[in-house]
Amino acid sequence: MGQKGHKRAHLTIEGRVQGVCFRAFTAETARREGVRGWVKNLHDGDVEALFEGAESAVAKVVAACYKGPPGALVTNVKLTWQEYKGEFETFSIRY
Repeated sequence: MGQKGHKRAHLTIEGRVQGVCFRAFTAETARREGVRGWVKNLHDGDVEALFEGAESAVAKVVAACYKGPPGALVTNVKLTWQEYKGEFETFSIRY
């Protein structure tokens, strides 16, 4: 399943990350880097995201999530690297 040079990252981003356009920021960053997957708000106020793509591109999007858009205050990121599965056609915001 894994593709050489490709990675999958699952993140839970904590802090002031809802109501600050975090999902739109993440989607724009992922699309610009050619990363696929999704991002969504969680009921507890966190944001969850799953990224797949070239390892260097995924690393750039993950790094952007540690900062977030203006107005965000990221206090913690739970990051899990997983084997690439190639299951997404695009990057989407889930509701």
